[in-house]
Amino acid sequence: MTYVMARTSSTPRVVNRTVRARLTPRRDPYWHLIAESQHLGYRRTGQRGTWIARYYTPEHGRRFHAIGVADDTVEGDGIQVFSFQQALEAAQKWIAETARADDNGVHLGPYSVAMACQDYMQHRERRLNEADDKKRAAKLHQDQTTINAHILPRLGSLKLSELTHGRLVKWRDALADVAPRVRSKAGKPQAFRELSEDGRRARKATANKILGVLKAVLNYAKSHKKAVATDDAWIDVKPFKGVDKPRVRFLSHDEIETFIPACNDDFAELVKGALLTGCRYGELAAMTAGNFDKKHGTVFVAESKNGEPRYVELNAEAVAFLTHITQGRNTSERIFMQSDGKPWTKNEQQRPMIAACTASKIEGVSFHILRHTYASHAVMNGMPLRIVAKNIGHKDTRITERHYAHLSKSYEQEMIRAHAPKFGFDKQLGPQLVQRSA
Repeated sequence: MTYVMARTSSTPRVVNRTVRARLTPRRDPYWHLIAESQHLGYRRTGQRGTWIARYYTPEHGRRFHAIGVADDTVEGDGIQVFSFQQALEAAQKWIAETARADDNGVHLGPYSVAMACQDYMQHRERRLNEADDKKRAAKLHQDQTTINAHILPRLGSLKLSELTHGRLVKWRDALADVAPRVRSKAGKPQAFRELSEDGRRARKATANKILGVLKAVLNYAKSHKKAVATDDAWIDVKPFKGVDKPRVRFLSHDEIETFIPACNDDFAELVKGALLTGCRYGELAAMTAGNFDKKHGTVFVAESKNGEPRYVELNAEAVAFLTHITQGRNTSERIFMQSDGKPWTKNEQQRPMIAACTASKIEGVSFHILRHTYASHAVMNGMPLRIVAKNIGHKDTRITERHYAHLSKSYEQEMIRAHAPKFGFDKQLGPQLVQRSA
């Protein structure tokens, strides 16, 4: 609530209730100076008035606190009805507590989830300014997007004291039940995709990540004494189990032979580029003819998802393919172009991908699945995980192992079973007798 600045006075006109009775009723309080930047206000709107405390600091501005009803018609009891002296003491107590809280970084009064999110993100921003880390900046932006999309709409207006275990479990479960949205035309109702089994696993994994952000916010509020003393409401709200390990979908050789002819010519080139390099859609869309080095068999990715450039090593088939489609191109021209001569831009791969899936009758394929296909076949062909990780732009092997280690294990088993030494022991027929000692 905002108050218009009214006259400030240290005269006894609000001290004596007989004098107060003659004051003109108005919305703006009559202010009594307690000390510098500290005031006790009396607002008279009818037969009796109310007391309000005001405290100003440069950091927080003006803050107000409702004390209670003035003793205009009945004697004050210091609980519900206050005399001037009782109101003055209550105001001084509140101001002292507020000043003490400011010194300790503690928030007094109602504290919402939205306020907790704001304080937490400001803390993260201060640390980011000190570190100036691009990866941390990207994570900060991602977490802010998560807060805006999934936390504030449902929980933002709630006070931390209103959070309960049951309410948070219900919120977590609702996150997992929301189907992914389908891109719709303006003015059309929002459509949603039907959740497959793997889609449900992915939604639960996403819900776990969102829950992790909320818990970080609430734990920060608790550790900094932001109007909450216990984590009982959220400590036992557990993430879904067994959903973080993805089931990697990739195309078989037979599926690739069916899928490629179902693509438009310009999109088919883009798909082949993804299958031969393992690059992301944005990396392929940004590639220029000058990024391809035929002599050394590499293509340069200027900016990858993790913010770092890399050289992608190519095999003979990839070199021949890129040589063919870059023939006659200037070094500044994009390698992959649409049929109208325009470059591929953000999200323009989605419609032709859906069309190709429909035409080929192959379900569950996104552009990212093409990247999985490259990595999966590379691992099954015996490429070491650390080489795969480096070539596709994983910063270390942990993500690569998480997605593809099981394929590497299958390859190892096949190699061992095919090439382990044999001694012909299996040709010995009949039982072997074991002589027991007497």
